[in-house]
Amino acid sequence: MPTLNISIQQRNDLRAAAHSLRPVVQIGDKGVSDAVLKEIDVHLNAHQLIKIRVAGDDRESRLAAFDTICSSLQAEPIHHIGKILTIYRRNVERPDLLDASEPATRAVRKANEPYTPKKLAAVGVTKTKKKPSRQPSNPASRVATADTQSRKRTPSSLSKPRKPAKSY
Repeated sequence: MPTLNISIQQRNDLRAAAHSLRPVVQIGDKGVSDAVLKEIDVHLNAHQLIKIRVAGDDRESRLAAFDTICSSLQAEPIHHIGKILTIYRRNVERPDLLDASEPATRAVRKANEPYTPKKLAAVGVTKTKKKPSRQPSNPASRVATADTQSRKRTPSSLSKPRKPAKSY
């Protein structure tokens, strides 16, 4: 296979970016043909990073197809697992996927900012923190006073008096 012209960190970033992608080209039992290479070239120009599904159970033939595709299209092999191949080729007309100025994460809010649902964000409304549903009725009544502390609870005061049974 061709040697990588990208760093290991860039390769890992591309693998992470390709995680959510679906294969855009499928290679059948006939293998890599000129039509397949042309289709892969079109998708590489459009997307820069693509996944390819290779039919067949022979691992050696899949690796040979991976090598053929990368060498004939000047693409970088990023990852292969099972029947899925991931390749990358930079397109000079499009922004680079490996541009370091953009953050790798898609998060736009800071960790300490409250979450705003998409529907509210689309309208331009920011969600505020929830207010308590009710205020305590009388916070001073919860504080122990000298009078309440001096009373001692006895077992007889803890039990409730029984109601007399009704007779019919």
